[in-house]
Amino acid sequence: MSTEALGAVSAALSSIAEPSLAPLQGAMHAGGAGASGTTGAGFSSMVTQGLQQVNGQLLASQMDLQQLSVGNVQNLHQVMIRLEESRLAFQLTMQVRNRLLESYQDVMRMQV
Repeated sequence: MSTEALGAVSAALSSIAEPSLAPLQGAMHAGGAGASGTTGAGFSSMVTQGLQQVNGQLLASQMDLQQLSVGNVQNLHQVMIRLEESRLAFQLTMQVRNRLLESYQDVMRMQV
């Protein structure tokens, strides 16, 4: 894999991760403010922690790609495994987000 291709993948990862997680975090904070009791705060903290873990995995993958492009990687297999893990974690996060948005839209369409 060439350095240009690795740079493109790294740029794609960073451009995908940052804009996509920002609206979700903003919506999470807005929803958590109106929640009462410890259940809302517990759910909010779980979501925040999950997003931070996925963001950490994406940032670690980006660092691995940078190290790979410079040639400082000892084990290519480990880098590829971490890249795949971060990709799957991001896809899972996006699927959960999509399901939550669909559920919210279904609730909003209900007639009272």
